[in-house]
Amino acid sequence: MFDWLLAPLQYAFMVRGLAAAVMVGGLCALLGTYVVLRGMAFFGDALAHAILPGVAVAYLLGGGTNGPLFWGGLVAGVGTALGIGAISKSGQIKEDTAIGVIFAGMFALGVALISTVRNFSVDLAHFLFGNVLGVSPADLVRTAIFSALVVTLVVLFYKEFLVISFDPVLATILRLPTQFFRSLLLVMIAVTVVVALQTVGVGLMVAMLVTPAATASLLARRLPAMMTASTAIGAFSGAAGLYLSYYVNIASGPAIVLVCTALFLAAFLFAPGRGAVWTRRRGQGQ
Repeated sequence: MFDWLLAPLQYAFMVRGLAAAVMVGGLCALLGTYVVLRGMAFFGDALAHAILPGVAVAYLLGGGTNGPLFWGGLVAGVGTALGIGAISKSGQIKEDTAIGVIFAGMFALGVALISTVRNFSVDLAHFLFGNVLGVSPADLVRTAIFSALVVTLVVLFYKEFLVISFDPVLATILRLPTQFFRSLLLVMIAVTVVVALQTVGVGLMVAMLVTPAATASLLARRLPAMMTASTAIGAFSGAAGLYLSYYVNIASGPAIVLVCTALFLAAFLFAPGRGAVWTRRRGQGQ
C-alpha cells in the first residue's frame, strides 16, 4: 500500500502536481460554496471561458512562452467579473443576461485571436484542457500565494459574505457596502478560476467550482460545515485524481473531475437522511 502511494512521488513533477492539485481543489471547493448557494454556476463557467482573450494576448506578446499566460488570464478574468457587476448593477440588464453577453463576446474574441496563431496547439491547449503535471516551481509558488490571499479574504469577510448571500435585506439594514462585497466576491472567483486553469483547464473549470460544493450540500446543513466538507472533498479529489491519472494513464484534469463526480453520485445516493436511497426507503415505510 505504501509503495503504491509513494511510487509516483519519486518524480519531482508529480510532487509539484500533487501539491498544486490539492491547493487548487480545496480553493475551488471553498469558493464553490458561494457559487452554489448564490446560483452562480453559469458565472463560473462563463468566467473560465471569458479569460481566453487575455491568455491569447499574453501568448502573442510573450513570444509563445507560458509565463505571461497566467497574468493575461488574471487581467481578463478580473476585468470580466467587474464588467459583469457594473452592467448588472444598473438594473436594466439582469445578471444572467450580462454574463451571457460578455461571455460570448470575450470567448469569441479569444477564439479570433487564437486563430491568428498557427502554433498555439501545445501551450494554449494546456490552458484549455489542463496540465497539472507541467506545474513549475514558480507556478506552485504563485498558486500558493493567490490561494492564501483568497482564503484570507474568505476568513476576514466571512460574516459579510454570509449576510449578502442569505439576507440582502439585513445587509441593507446593517448598511453594509453590498456592492463592494459583491464585486469582491466576483473578483475572488475570477482569481480562483485563473489559478485553477492549469490544473483542469477551461472546459472542466466549472466542475471544480460546483461539484464538491454540491456534494457538501448533501452532507451538511450549516455553512461552516458545508465549507469544510467541500474543501476536504475538493482537496481529496485533486490528490485522488492525480493518482488515478498516473496509474490508469489518463489526462489529469478529467481524472480529478471524475473523482469529484463519483463522490457527488455517492452522496446523492447514500447521504444519511438526504440521499436518494434513504428517501426512497422512507417513502416505502410510509
